[in-house]
Amino acid sequence: MRFDDVYITATGAYYPGPAIDNEAIDRYIEPINALSPRLKRRILGENGILTRHYAIDEDGNSTHSCAGLAAAAVRACLGEDREAALRGIGLLAAATSSGDLLLPGFANMVQAELGAPAMATASHHGVCASGVSALQHAALALQHGQYGDALVATAEFPSRLFKRSRFAPVGYNADFDAHFLRWMLSDGAGAWRLSNTRPAAGLALKLQHLHLKSFSGELPLCMQAGQSADGRHWGDYPTFSEADAAGAMLLRQDIRLLPQLFDVATHEYVKLAQSGAIDPSTVDHFLCHYSSQRFAPVVKQCLELAQLEIPESRWYSNLAVRGNLGSASIFTMLDDFLREKQPQAGEKVLLFVPESGRFTVAFALLEVIDVAAPAGRSLPMPEAIETPPPVALPEPPHNPDPSTQLPEVARLLRELALVWHEYRSRVWRTPLVRKILDGSVARADYVGWMEQWVPQVRQGSLWMRKAADHLTPKYAGLRGTVHHHADDEQYDYDVLFEDYRNAGGRVVSLDALQRNPGGEALNAYLHARATQPDALGLLGAMYIIEGTGQRIVPALLPLLRRRLGWLGKSFTFLAYHGENDVAHLERWLRTLETVLEIGGRAVAEEILDDARHVAVLYARQLEMIR
Repeated sequence: MRFDDVYITATGAYYPGPAIDNEAIDRYIEPINALSPRLKRRILGENGILTRHYAIDEDGNSTHSCAGLAAAAVRACLGEDREAALRGIGLLAAATSSGDLLLPGFANMVQAELGAPAMATASHHGVCASGVSALQHAALALQHGQYGDALVATAEFPSRLFKRSRFAPVGYNADFDAHFLRWMLSDGAGAWRLSNTRPAAGLALKLQHLHLKSFSGELPLCMQAGQSADGRHWGDYPTFSEADAAGAMLLRQDIRLLPQLFDVATHEYVKLAQSGAIDPSTVDHFLCHYSSQRFAPVVKQCLELAQLEIPESRWYSNLAVRGNLGSASIFTMLDDFLREKQPQAGEKVLLFVPESGRFTVAFALLEVIDVAAPAGRSLPMPEAIETPPPVALPEPPHNPDPSTQLPEVARLLRELALVWHEYRSRVWRTPLVRKILDGSVARADYVGWMEQWVPQVRQGSLWMRKAADHLTPKYAGLRGTVHHHADDEQYDYDVLFEDYRNAGGRVVSLDALQRNPGGEALNAYLHARATQPDALGLLGAMYIIEGTGQRIVPALLPLLRRRLGWLGKSFTFLAYHGENDVAHLERWLRTLETVLEIGGRAVAEEILDDARHVAVLYARQLEMIR
């Protein structure tokens, strides 16, 4: 959404206690067992965090409240004349994942901590993007003239969950998902003051655009507290102590699902760029909330995917010295950035917050209209600490060297990304996938899926070879590549059929298996297209089919194994599909570059058109599996 008259006129942050380095962390978050030091070394080696802050002492006693942290950030934001400033505030919107009380709302607790006069409040509970949700609430209220000035306050206090006395009773037997976050999260708070009037002097950042979208209706639960490893909710136990003993109150993150977050974020970013809401070439500063340095290159690669990258020299993060502050991260990051970088009037700042709770993506575009430092900001910058280099990750399949990539390739990839974005959303809402997500999937569901999928997969190499044989001399050089790809997939259906039989499938003959009507329509379309001369649009079909194997199947596989058990050797094809489709997509990209160099925009349109058709048919085939 575009905003016309909303300004950030002051920022503030608060960090409790001294900065805790990696050597001192055990005095606060003690090792639980012999496995802890190894997990700690691995996680700290990847996340790049060198110091963080805790609102507990070495004995595990709280030194602050979460509301107190937020109130301290508000005071830092408002400056010396804070009492007068508070009287002018019409709305306090606050966000946290770790409030002090179950109720009342966090904003009310912060207001009480401040001793603030009567005002409207709005409490936003969630994970990283809940702070942006509070920002959106306040910005909309100002945009519509409901209030003249507002405060947005965010705070996190996760160390209370991780101290030894709290974690140890169940920590010895806790799964990795519960251990992982102990060395990731920090305590602290950030606050911004907003106004619908452009200030005459001082700091001013004009909010130009804010985009916040949740994909929780499509994707599985990734980060949560309140549910034990077996899926039981904390309130469903006979007593609170039993829920605690079962580990229901541990904070968990399923890191196997994190690639889905970057898939969603990438395509949402492309969508915003295509609509003109964000122009990467005009972004002077990019503040990205990634939870670990390990994900910095992933974000970078995602931006390069469609030649929408922002040069690394324009990136800013305080993760190394502040740690991961969840909903408060982007608020404290902007505060540190303004003091350290002192941006110039006219420059644009893009904020990016991906949330893995149940997958939410947020972007905010700001323009600097005044760079004079506001009064009241007294917190010193930390001493300069060299940020470790990002951990190298494998190159993604759609990430060629931008210097050698044809502009037409980048343009087509951006357009295909939008097709994929809609297709992915539709697939995750199909009845079969919903059953996998909610745990109601049964062996019969899996067997039924395989029974209808085997005959479709069996046709893959056939229509590919048919298309290769109908290439005219203009594209004859591609014939060998297509046949090579068909050779790779020629016997995939045998692997899938064996999985089907191992899972309990009763049909003994491949020829007796039948596709559902959606599968029949998909098969008919692919074969009909393959008989046409130079059916290069089928590269769009392969983008959808192979992409399903690389992006969606790997997320479903661990859920299926968890729900259905091992079922013998019945997931071989799904595992193979996810691992090998990366190589297949690399080959696809090289072929795409060759085809567009010869055929140009006309072929690009054909590829895009086939991708749209196959996305609809493939999704329909999945929708009809009941």
